[in-house]
This record gives sequence, structure tokens and C-alpha cells, in this order.
Amino acid sequence: MYKSLIRPALFKFDPEEVHYFTFNFLRHFCKLPGALSFLRSKFEVKDKRLESEVFGLKFKNPVGLAAGFDKDAKLYNELSALGFGFIEVGTVTPKPQAGNEKQRLFRLKEDSAIINRMGFNNHGVEEMVERLKKNKNVLIGGNIGKNKVTPNDKAVDDYVYSFEALFDHVNYFVVNVSSPNTPNLRELQDKEPLKKLLNTLQERNNKKANPKPILLKIAPDLTDDQLIDIIEIVQETKIAGVIATNTTISREGLNSENKAEMGGLSGKPLTKRSTEVIRFLSEKSGQAFPIIGVGGIHTSEDAIEKLEAGASLVQLYTGFIYQGPQLIKDINKKILEKGL
Repeated sequence: MYKSLIRPALFKFDPEEVHYFTFNFLRHFCKLPGALSFLRSKFEVKDKRLESEVFGLKFKNPVGLAAGFDKDAKLYNELSALGFGFIEVGTVTPKPQAGNEKQRLFRLKEDSAIINRMGFNNHGVEEMVERLKKNKNVLIGGNIGKNKVTPNDKAVDDYVYSFEALFDHVNYFVVNVSSPNTPNLRELQDKEPLKKLLNTLQERNNKKANPKPILLKIAPDLTDDQLIDIIEIVQETKIAGVIATNTTISREGLNSENKAEMGGLSGKPLTKRSTEVIRFLSEKSGQAFPIIGVGGIHTSEDAIEKLEAGASLVQLYTGFIYQGPQLIKDINKKILEKGL
């Protein structure tokens, strides 16, 4: 029904406006008596065999929602009812910011892809904290970034601010230095700036009574040498793991008319490369740390490939938009079928 009726209707309109429309619809629908229970009964797969412990956290299933969908933690309880095992909110910055000028979100239907240049639009970390206080036992990841106006030599301060503000309200953190839509942000992936950032956060983390897992989200466009550096940095800073991968700046093999738009590309064209990065990190590190696999998961087979390549968990974004919530159920059922 989603792919035959709902998606064709939604895809007739501007993608960003559709995003807000579906958010409002889901919010109001879930206020109806029995609505959350109905969604859970339709999409949730409950089975002890899906449960796992990764970086010290217990996940009810390994399929999560990637950052960028619920930027301001407005709908994590409702989205969880669609069968997700965990929800990652953000990317959030210390201060509210409008992001880049519209139009900034583009569908590439022929390629089953999306290009976005949103630019970390969000209402700021303080507002997010107030929403997360209403959490009803959803496992939450907090994806943190820097404000656009913050120079790179002051970026650490932004990450520390959001880390401290969110600490009591999320289960794990993700350091986002890999979005292509904030000027110069990706320079923070260079070895020395990245080590400084992660060491600073880990020092703060280790002073807490109960430290939280910190993960690094990386770009798919890194070279093998840069990925080796990432492995060394993860092991040296002792962060909990890596999310592979963010969106790509590559436009190789695209057919859609919007392919020349600036921004990060997500969806099917990223499937192969993100899996390659997962496999490389897993093999070269000797499976030394957990990896969350994300990028181009549009079928249950795509998810299985990432898990078999070395991912401990997977996340959806563009595949969720193109395939609908049935994809979450299909992946979990396929995991059980494969005995993973």
C-alpha cells in the first residue's frame, strides 16, 4: 500500500514540505486511542533472537533510524512504534540555526536517491533536551555537530556544549564531522583535529559516573589511507565505535535530472560503497570495535550484506522514505531467517 498508493501521492510534492506533512500526520494519528498499539502490531517484530548488546547497550532489534530524519527529537516515540530498535536524533547544534536556503532537498527517483544540503537546520540543543525529557523508554542516540558560524578552531567548544547538555537524555553520542553541507566541517576528519576533538569529549565522558558510548560518523569518500587513520584514532581515543557512512559528494553513475545539485547524496547509489567501508574497517581493525552500517539500505538483503560485512547494527534513512515502514519489518524477519 505504501509503495503503490501513499508514496506516489507524496512524491508529487516538494520533499521538504512532505517531510513536515508526514511528521504532523503521524503525530496527530498517534494521539488517537490505540494508534500506537496498532502500529506496533503491524510493523514490530518481537523476538529475543533479535536482541543484542552493543557497546554496552541493549538493543531490542538491530534496525535503527539514522540521524537527519528526526532532527529535533519531535517524533521519536511515534517513530519507535514503526518497529525501529533505536532512534538517532539530530544533528543538533548548540544554538538554533535555519540551515541553508531552500530548495535544499531533492529526490532522484530514477536512482532511488536523495540529495540534501540542509545545513544542520535545527532548533538548538536546549529545545531538544526538553523534548527528550518525555522519552518513553526509546533507546536514543544523540548526533551532535557545530554551528555554521563557529570557526573550526572553536568547533570543540560546540561539541562539548551539546555533549554536556544531552548527557542525561541520550544513550549514546555520535560525533558528526562528515556532513558535506556545513562549510569546512569535513576538515575536522583530518587526523590531528579529529584526535583533539574525540580526546576532549572522552576526557569529559570519563569524568562522568556512568560514561556514555561515543561514536564517530564518517564519510564514504575517505581513501583507504584515511580509513586506516580512522581505525588508529578510534583505538587511540578509545571511543566506542564508528557509523559508516554519511552521505557522499560523489555523483558517479547517476541518471536523474537533479544529479548536479550540490549536497550530500544518499540512497541506492551509496549501497556498495558504504558496505565496502564497513568491510574495510572491520577486516583491517580485526573487528576491534562495533560498526553501525548505514547507506543505501533499500531491501532486507542490503541490510544483511552490511551485517555480514561486519556491522553490528544498521540504520535507515532514504530507504525508509522510498520503501516505507514495511522495510523495518522485512529486515528483522530476514535477520531471523538467516540466524544472524
